[in-house]
Amino acid sequence: MTQTRGERDVAAVARLFGDPARARILMALADGRSLAASVLADEAGVSPSATSGHLAQLREADLVTVERSGRHRYHRLARSEVAEALEALATLAPAQPIRSLRQHTRAAALRQARTCYDHLAGRTGVEVTAALVSRGALATTDGVPDTRRRDADALSKPLPTHPYRLGPEAAPVLGALGVDLVELRARPSRRPLLRFCLDWSEQRHHLGGRLGAALLTVFVDRGWVTTTRRRRVLDVTEDGARALHDTLGITV
Repeated sequence: MTQTRGERDVAAVARLFGDPARARILMALADGRSLAASVLADEAGVSPSATSGHLAQLREADLVTVERSGRHRYHRLARSEVAEALEALATLAPAQPIRSLRQHTRAAALRQARTCYDHLAGRTGVEVTAALVSRGALATTDGVPDTRRRDADALSKPLPTHPYRLGPEAAPVLGALGVDLVELRARPSRRPLLRFCLDWSEQRHHLGGRLGAALLTVFVDRGWVTTTRRRRVLDVTEDGARALHDTLGITV
């Protein structure tokens, strides 16, 4: 007999996101890395035993998964939708007060360039996406000529649909950035090639999906962008700033 299912229990997931320590754990994992429980305890500011309890709840809800390497266990987000939900919730969340120069520096860096799971977000991410539109690598399908937030965009969840498609100049523009579009499209994957998020700090769209992940991979491999010791924060190098200006006209 087929069991009839009711509405989604949003409150059950919201409760997990709503605890400050669990929220800090999830945000620490939002860049797609796998981290040990000891590191997450430091990020969350709670004891190792409390962190273990939080991680158990997150694993049970399929928000976090664990992988073993020898005797060690590393935790990561179970799927990209969790990171997208965090990014969307950040658009509703009030900014925390800045009480030190260190906090101010991190906040500014987070807004400039950061990871959203495995793709580029922040001011740099939305500028790259906007440049792809202006150069014909992406084309809008709803008559709006740029990446501004649309009236129907919901802040509380990832965009279920998006008003973009590949444009007529996609292959040469992306090729100049180091992405072989033909090869990327040929790879078997259930993940969509194009996916877009509403960037919480910029209130504009940035590119995700397989294409967004491929772009960030190329940027890192070419030394245009580097990871930092600050969770999720990325640095655009001098070579990267020059390359983005030369290829996309972006001034970082």
